[in-house]
Amino acid sequence: MSGIRVLIVDDHPFFREGLRRVIAIEGDIEIVGEASDGEEAVEQVSRLSPHVVIMDVNLPRTNGLEATYRIKGAHPEVGVVILTAYDDEEQIYHAIRAGASAYHSKDVSPQELVRTIRHVHAGRYVLRETVLTERELGVWLRERYRQFGGDVLPEDRYLAPLSSREMEVLRLMVAGLSNKEIAYRLGISHQTVKNHVTAILEKLGVADRTQATVYALRHGWIPLRSSPKDEL
Repeated sequence: MSGIRVLIVDDHPFFREGLRRVIAIEGDIEIVGEASDGEEAVEQVSRLSPHVVIMDVNLPRTNGLEATYRIKGAHPEVGVVILTAYDDEEQIYHAIRAGASAYHSKDVSPQELVRTIRHVHAGRYVLRETVLTERELGVWLRERYRQFGGDVLPEDRYLAPLSSREMEVLRLMVAGLSNKEIAYRLGISHQTVKNHVTAILEKLGVADRTQATVYALRHGWIPLRSSPKDEL
């Protein structure tokens, strides 16, 4: 009998191997592949057709929330379990809006993770240790929508309210590049960079570049180890 097909997405090989060992002993679950970044995850889902994806947030190239959004857009039947070091209510809210079916911190017990995979495959939702039906999840989302605000995140976008270019600028801001350096790096004018920075601050509801950097890192939008300066 075929089991639940699982894809593991994490940029740490040792962590992926640990997950593989934990899951492989379960007779009803099959590991069909691994990915080390968000772009690879999107490609692997199309190629391997997993039932459930275990997804980190802080990934190279494309972060886990963006990858989740793209996966769910193309393959709505696939369940995504976010497994990350970030563990706060607002981050869970963003993950669920991106299309995730479950959210756990990385210190979750192996038994709980396995149960979560089965719940997600069965169409249920798991937020930490709480199992929800779709109706219950809707109530939870409406409450968090009021708590965290809905105007900052437009209804047609489950993730950052930033354009692709603004995300590029934000990534370089996090790396410590000045507006002049960003302009050179992206091949755009200094004024255009200033306009992008102003738009980023307004959309994120922050006062300065430092706050924007903290916000991006806290929500896992920018991999901590990325170093665009090295690419110059």
